[in-house]
This record gives sequence, structure tokens and C-alpha cells, in this order.
Amino acid sequence: MNYWLFKSEPNTWGWDNQVAKGEAGEEWDGVRNYQARNFMRDMKLGDLGFFYHSLKEKSVVGIVEVCAEVHPDSSTDDPRWECVDIKAVKSVVTPVSLDQIKAHPDLGDMVLVKNSRLSVQPVTPEQWRIVCKLAGIDA
Repeated sequence: MNYWLFKSEPNTWGWDNQVAKGEAGEEWDGVRNYQARNFMRDMKLGDLGFFYHSLKEKSVVGIVEVCAEVHPDSSTDDPRWECVDIKAVKSVVTPVSLDQIKAHPDLGDMVLVKNSRLSVQPVTPEQWRIVCKLAGIDA
């Protein structure tokens, strides 16, 4: 299993929107960055990810699961853009802020710290474990 982080502006698509989609999940569409698209190409069914609210909140607020592997992005006719579908698994007990992540000595190499603008990014198993612990949930 691999781990990921999905960033979204909560006023565009927030955690509550994701939860409302239930078991069917939702396309993670609209990504127009080649690196982020390529990460989605690497995703497999059952991979887990952090759902991260960007902008003002800047925090991990939930856990999602990849429920459909890469396929054409329905929000465009351009065949270069693909996406996966994700479904909400659970909310975190305590949101984990970007400031907390940056301050943690073992999370300095997270892509979120080094390239905070990337909307889809990998998370190592160790980073996953640490952020889950900070969030008050089992890894």
C-alpha cells in the first residue's frame, strides 16, 4: 500500500463534500499539473491518503481511500489529464496543521513542506504514521 496527500481548497471542495459522496466517492478531477497527474497514475485501489484543506486552514482533516484507479478526467476533453476517485474513510480526531508538520523534526522532508503547491503528493509510511499519531488516529 502507498500513501498520499490530496489538497483542496475547502470553499471549492471540502471534507464535508467528500464525506457526503459516501462509498461511491468522487473523482479527484481538475488537476492540471503533470507531476500530480503522474502520482495519480501510480495509485492503486485501497491506497490511503490524507485529505488536506489548503488556504486558511492548512491542515489534514481526514483520511481517504482510492476507490477507482486512474481514468480520463471527466472535467476536460483533453486526453492528457487523468484522475482517480477517492472516498472518505474517516475524519481525524485533531486536525494537523502545516505549522505542526513543519515543526516536527521527522517531517521536514515531506513534499507538503518542500512543495506545498502540489495538489497530489506522496507520503512515506513513516510520515503517514507520524501524522496519524498527531491526528489522534490509528495509522
